[in-house]
Amino acid sequence: MKTEGKPTLRRDARRNQERLLTAAAEAFREKGLTVPLEEIAQRAGVSAGTLYNRFGGREALIDAVMPELVAERMDEAMRRAEAVDDPWESFVTYVTVLCEQQADDPAFRDAISRQLQDAPELTARCTAELAKSVRLLERAQQSGTLRPDVTSDDLMLLIFTNALIVRETVEATPDAWRRTLSFSLAGLRAGCGS
Repeated sequence: MKTEGKPTLRRDARRNQERLLTAAAEAFREKGLTVPLEEIAQRAGVSAGTLYNRFGGREALIDAVMPELVAERMDEAMRRAEAVDDPWESFVTYVTVLCEQQADDPAFRDAISRQLQDAPELTARCTAELAKSVRLLERAQQSGTLRPDVTSDDLMLLIFTNALIVRETVEATPDAWRRTLSFSLAGLRAGCGS
């Protein structure tokens, strides 16, 4: 029996799938998107074969778990930024919240910095969500507070760079990224040269 082009899962298979999705979400958030799949299967109480049979591999599992998490995190950043009237402070709030989320959540950090680009749904979601930030960028430029030569590609590079800094410093100096971000934002402010 099929529903919407997909076979209907038996009750035990559906339960195993739900357990795998829950375990994957927890493991990804604790350790990032490169956590061993065997660990996820063990957390779910199923064999690695069950995981591979259901999802085929890491990319499909990531695509099943991460797009919603990315959307939630980026929506939160956008809501907080849009609550700020000043265009420059709104832009800074958005970037800062994304960077804070990277520091707090290894899965989000890996996803938004495109750590694994072979997960097409996640990649598409990240691209779509970051595209929403263009209006904040343009608004800050129109107000004269953000350098006119800053592009959405520059914002993506800033997010990627922050991910690397967080990944390398989180154990020894968990807030090191804040100092680097402050320098970067200062350099993006209008009047800092081009």
